[in-house]
Amino acid sequence: MSGSQIAVLVAAAVVGYLVGAINPATLIAKTRGIDLKEIGSGNPGATNASRAMGKKTGVLIGVLDVLKGFLPALAFGLLAGTGAAELAGFAAVVGHITSPFLRGRGGKGVATTLGAVLGAQPLWVPFLLIAFAVGYLITKRVGIGAVCGAAVLFVAAWFTPGLDATLFGVGMALLVIGRHWRNIGAAWRDWRRPTGPDLLE
Repeated sequence: MSGSQIAVLVAAAVVGYLVGAINPATLIAKTRGIDLKEIGSGNPGATNASRAMGKKTGVLIGVLDVLKGFLPALAFGLLAGTGAAELAGFAAVVGHITSPFLRGRGGKGVATTLGAVLGAQPLWVPFLLIAFAVGYLITKRVGIGAVCGAAVLFVAAWFTPGLDATLFGVGMALLVIGRHWRNIGAAWRDWRRPTGPDLLE
């Protein structure tokens, strides 16, 4: 690997991370005098923002979160190929969930993961969306829908040629599942003994 190729990959990681670290939910909430930490789950993401500011604002934030993953992946994919796209997209998701602007806090990464996959491996997207929809319709939980999508992402990664694709898909799936571990536990408890609505997202 040449020095210029390494430089492009480093740039993909840095740019992806910094773009992902920008948190639209927190920024929009701040302009309205709202502290998302005090609302619902306290999570600075689109699902919780919709509780605080309405569904339309939640959708807007969701779209912006998708773009945070999509644009870096698309730009570096056009510049240097699929490997750079995957690295930029993965870094954007890491930036979203560990934002230095929020002192290491962040959202769950679902929308940004969708954007990263759309920019780097668009053929995976229909399968992820179907899995998400099925999981959500069965459980009425966004978090479980996300976990179902991540499971399909894990499988798709193994059936796509290339080590970079495998690492990208498996890494993204593990990030999403790890961030939704509490949702999995809550869904299991509610299945055994129904309780209130899921406010973990």
